[in-house]
Amino acid sequence: MNRDKDKGKVLINRSFIMIIAKLVLLTVIILRLYYLQVFQADKYKMLADENRISTRLLIPPRGIIYDRNGVMIASNRQNFQVMIVAEQTPDVQKTLNKFKKIMPLAGDEEERIKRDLRRNRSFVPIKIKDNLTWDEVAKIQLNAPDLQGIYIDEGLSRDYPFGESMAHILGYVSSVSEKEAKLDNDPLLQVPGFKIGKAGVEKLFEKELRGRGGSLKLEVNAYGRVMKEIERIEGVPGRALSLTIDSRLQQKAYDLFKEQEQSGAAIVLDVRTGEILAFVSAPSYDPNAMAKGLSSQEWKDLVANERNPLSNKAIAGQYSPGSTFKTVVALAALESGIIKPQMRFFCSGQMYVGNHAFHCWRRAGHGPLNVVEALMHSCDIYFYEVAQRIGIERIAEMARRFGLGKELNIGLDNEKSGLIPDKKWKLKRFGETWQQGETVIAGIGQGYVLTTPLQLATMVARIANGGYEVKPTFTKIADRSKIKKMDISSEYIDTVKQGMYDVVNVPGGTAYRSHFNIDGKEMAGKTGSTQVRRITMKERQTRILRQDELPWKFRDHALFIAFAPYDNPLYGIAVLVEHGGGGSSVAAPIASAILQEAINLDILK
Repeated sequence: MNRDKDKGKVLINRSFIMIIAKLVLLTVIILRLYYLQVFQADKYKMLADENRISTRLLIPPRGIIYDRNGVMIASNRQNFQVMIVAEQTPDVQKTLNKFKKIMPLAGDEEERIKRDLRRNRSFVPIKIKDNLTWDEVAKIQLNAPDLQGIYIDEGLSRDYPFGESMAHILGYVSSVSEKEAKLDNDPLLQVPGFKIGKAGVEKLFEKELRGRGGSLKLEVNAYGRVMKEIERIEGVPGRALSLTIDSRLQQKAYDLFKEQEQSGAAIVLDVRTGEILAFVSAPSYDPNAMAKGLSSQEWKDLVANERNPLSNKAIAGQYSPGSTFKTVVALAALESGIIKPQMRFFCSGQMYVGNHAFHCWRRAGHGPLNVVEALMHSCDIYFYEVAQRIGIERIAEMARRFGLGKELNIGLDNEKSGLIPDKKWKLKRFGETWQQGETVIAGIGQGYVLTTPLQLATMVARIANGGYEVKPTFTKIADRSKIKKMDISSEYIDTVKQGMYDVVNVPGGTAYRSHFNIDGKEMAGKTGSTQVRRITMKERQTRILRQDELPWKFRDHALFIAFAPYDNPLYGIAVLVEHGGGGSSVAAPIASAILQEAINLDILK
């Protein structure tokens, strides 16, 4: 009996303990639920929303670029691209393998995708391919059930309607590098496949053209499929730009180089303001192909091209200016007072400095010439004599005043300064004193003298406008009255301008074959040719080889500077044709055709 009573007590105690334990456990559960639902509510709501909501950065439309007449020269076009989100697919590699059966991927494309996947968080969309056709979009959509984590995104890609003719002005856009992403904290640069300006105006005005990103919140299901749009905050589109370029003149100038298969540069300025009306470097590249992305072979072909289409020859090419430089030598001589406009020097075809012979391009010589006639016939002996009398310092000082030997800072990458040598420069560079023979050769724009085509265009613009210090620019000048007048006599500039007029419009002038008269509008100019090889004494004694007998890379560079109309100058131009042979035969006709186009179009009304 007692034993049964003891068993009952044990059962009661055990039951009581179990009830207490259950109550404690229930209390813990209730407290835990209360903690999670009240104190941790915001946290778990956020985690739930992260699973339910997909947030994407909206890329704003890039700013449109227009020419001076409102013609679009860089715009945006519709672009369908296929994206993958790593966290929305159970196996990225298997998904990519399925995708490749629908649309093949090149080896470097797949490596790029994997690299982007490694660099970014799993929820960040990674571009697989862009610029899809309608057929490609349809194929992907049809196979969507088997491509978890892959979706079609509609965006905008950069478009350059004028192609290669504008490439060295506009540049191009391309994907952000790791270095660029580190230097710029804009979240847009973290978006895989986002593109920024890599050269030209696209790079110069990158921040303005880029705009500011927006955001998009989407509700997705457990498989990552978009169910609905929750919230959209639009970004700020990039700012539109208007350049001073005239797209019609630009195309004409580029076509002239392309049709003749020439390599070189041409720049046209408004001589009153410095506004750049045409800016050509040839050959060029297709910025649309750059924006889409070149294959490694396409890139190698561009780099290996001996005519260097990637180089902006208008600002990065440094060339001896040749006889175009005689204009500033003449100005230096006139300002010094050492020569007068009617003073004559005799050209016999050669002259000696010490025991070294210097030759004129015309072996028989030109006879007695004044400065206007010397410019007209481009007589070397005249300018050898003048250079000796005024010295390198005066020549250098005048050249720099007219924009030579220094960067003009138009904002594009890789602009070179050229070189206007003097005694101090040579002593610092070589530790040697300046020689008289070096002054002689500098007097015809050779030796150490180097200029860029843009500098030559600036020089001729300052001559044409009567000595106003215009600076080349892609931005329209609102107030011309602020342009500084240089301290040089108008009489001396007019003398040089007369010589340039005779070069083109008087029989016997070196560019007479390129003259034109459009309703009384004529041009004035100066030819130039510069050697890229040394002519041997044997050649001089026998026969100097013609330019067409030489390999392309050994032919002279051809140059021509000009302005028009002569009576009321508006347009200044510099043309350089690499290994073109002769300034009068190659560069002058190109410049003449471009100036005629400018006058006929009446660009500066």
